Amino acid sequence: MADHFERAALPERLLITRSTTGGGVCLVTLAGEVDLDGCRQLRDVLLSSVGSAPGTVVDLGEVAFLDSSGINVLISAHRAATERGVWLRLAAPRKPVRRVLALVGVDALIACYPSVDEALAG
Repeated sequence: MADHFERAALPERLLITRSTTGGGVCLVTLAGEVDLDGCRQLRDVLLSSVGSAPGTVVDLGEVAFLDSSGINVLISAHRAATERGVWLRLAAPRKPVRRVLALVGVDALIACYPSVDEALAG
């Protein structure tokens, strides 16, 4: 699936992996905790993705924690994607992360899918 691959590790808290599908869609896979410590790098990766791809899927399947700074990064990336006329989708959030997304209404703003495959298919 991936023809492009890059990885950014943040101090034992958040691992960000970005790959590009054959159709040019970016898949940004996160693992760990999305909090203030990793948000600058995550923002850079997501803004780069929505700035260069027809669509971006953020795989939240390995995210154990998501705070307000992470929510703000997702909203910023969604706005940038909308301005550019491309899409951003969230995929596979675990129950605690899904609950946070629902509590703040992000799941109503950004399409959220139960799996990466479903998010890629749209």
